[in-house]
Amino acid sequence: MSSRIRVVVAKPGLDGHDRGAKVVARALRDAGMEVIYTGLHQTPEQIVETAIQEDADAVGLSVLSGAHMTLFRRVIELLGERDARDIVVFGGGIIPDADIPELEQLGVAKIFTPGATTQSIVEWVRANVAQPVG
Repeated sequence: MSSRIRVVVAKPGLDGHDRGAKVVARALRDAGMEVIYTGLHQTPEQIVETAIQEDADAVGLSVLSGAHMTLFRRVIELLGERDARDIVVFGGGIIPDADIPELEQLGVAKIFTPGATTQSIVEWVRANVAQPVG
């Protein structure tokens, strides 16, 4: 059994730009985590299904389209419906500072805005996502 942190990195919605998500996925992998990258145009349902099937410890969402409130909310709702609230949800992208408190109230653990370093993301995941026992 693996004792590495497992992270699903996903691009929900109609976003067509995934360079940032791939950079973050690579940084997490290079830091020793297991990373499952879902690819572009994933529905919240597909993302949650992947997270559960892959026994993920966290889901990182990248949203540049402006639909972050709807997409993050739906992922959180679906995790709750599937009794998977223990999966930590974090994300980043073009998200206005004014929306971050509401996202946190919904249950999003952390939002990284443009300019966040890959090192800060890696360090946050290490500090805030439970290390599996195994």
